[in-house]
Amino acid sequence: MRATKMYRAGDVRVENVPDATIKQPTDALVRVTRACICGSDLWPYHDLPPTEGGRPMGHEAIGVVEAVGADVRKVKKGDFVVMPFAYSDGTCDLCHEGLQTACVHGGFFGFSDDVGGAQAEAIRIPLADGTLYTLPVREDHALAASLLTLSDVMGTGHHAALTAKVGRGKKAAVVGDGAVGLCGVIAAKRLGAEQIIILGRQPARIELAKAFGATDVVTERGPNAVERVRKLSGGLGVHSVLECVGNEQAILTAVEIARAGGAIGRVGVPHYPGINAWEPTFYKNITISGGPAPTRAYIQELLPDVLEGRIEPGRVFDQTIGLDSVPDGYRAMDQRKAIKVMVKP
Repeated sequence: MRATKMYRAGDVRVENVPDATIKQPTDALVRVTRACICGSDLWPYHDLPPTEGGRPMGHEAIGVVEAVGADVRKVKKGDFVVMPFAYSDGTCDLCHEGLQTACVHGGFFGFSDDVGGAQAEAIRIPLADGTLYTLPVREDHALAASLLTLSDVMGTGHHAALTAKVGRGKKAAVVGDGAVGLCGVIAAKRLGAEQIIILGRQPARIELAKAFGATDVVTERGPNAVERVRKLSGGLGVHSVLECVGNEQAILTAVEIARAGGAIGRVGVPHYPGINAWEPTFYKNITISGGPAPTRAYIQELLPDVLEGRIEPGRVFDQTIGLDSVPDGYRAMDQRKAIKVMVKP
């Protein structure tokens, strides 16, 4: 089968690899109908050291179950499913608490050949009963793009909003205008935020943020951005900050624009050694939460809004490519010529 591998920073290849197969009785085999490139895939695209054999890429997919192991009970051949970016057993205490990304038997797609990546024709799904979510529609459904976002970016934006304690009547700010930040705008509006400030610069992304519910735009960075957000929010800062980037400037900005007693939902994969922000967070009584989003826990809540058209997160996809063009998709996202690239194997 064909699959994507990254051999070092900037070196993405689509190659013939051994077919994905059932290895454990709890596995399922999924034919990928839609996958995508994630903003977090750009971190290794910038800094992955030379890797013998390459690293399989991709952790977001929807597809059709082609086979199941002997112990699989909840999904069956022919089911159209969402594959969250983490696999989980669904039975441990942490899964029961809704934190499947910390499952004691789980892990993440796109890190090893044993599990594989989703930017491929097919993928083995460990712990299929706890991982996969069966959709009540066909694979050719018109809302396939939005359904794909439930594997990661819409669930991650929702997680940012929840951990930032967004609620009715509150003021929120979203740091980052990538796909997760844009889905964070959707989530903040859905949870009733009175004001939603998007911090970003790209015109097309800003227009989409406005369509999703952003009330204000801040294009400045650093101290100028902090000053502008405080002015827009009445001088005190915002109740809720969704940090959707993961670099040092983003988290420092988040701390500065949060009002006293506010909360920061951090979902940008952190790429900084440490931050000198503990003193302001202490004296401002700021809560910092977040991490890898347990998207499996959120699908049931978000799916009706997708199917009924109340939210349209699939609009974050502004480029669609075939599997063999995945290297071009990485370049487009790295050069900010695309917000998020969908892959149709």
